[in-house]
Amino acid sequence: MKTLAPVLSLAAALILNGTVATLGSAEPSDVAAGKTTYGQMCAMCHGETGKGDGPTAAVLNPKPRDHTNGGYMNGLKDDYLFKIIKEGGASVGKSQLMPGWSTQVKDKGVWDLVAYIRTLAVPPYKPAAMEAAGKATTKPISAPQPKQ
Repeated sequence: MKTLAPVLSLAAALILNGTVATLGSAEPSDVAAGKTTYGQMCAMCHGETGKGDGPTAAVLNPKPRDHTNGGYMNGLKDDYLFKIIKEGGASVGKSQLMPGWSTQVKDKGVWDLVAYIRTLAVPPYKPAAMEAAGKATTKPISAPQPKQ
């Protein structure tokens, strides 16, 4: 029992300090790798800067999501973004035009994309603040429609 106490103490300390990996990717995400993948696979629709203004956006209805819209994007949980990227928009009741990338991008690459997309939001995404306020959700929040 004496050897179990230090292990339990360490586990409790890690949990309280928030250093235990969350569900999802056990590896740290690589924002630079996510940016590269975004440029190769997402920018055609979402644009190089994530504003939803890629070269194919003009012919898409609905228009691709503006990843810089922090008012919308910051309210979404990482797992939700992961699911959309991996399984496509239809998997979460969104546009069927958003393809799933599971055959082209491994899970680690999807997590890298999520990490990169988080860097695009204005105002910046602050995960601890969103979770503490209970504002991060797995369902999309309503977002103002762009002016025509």
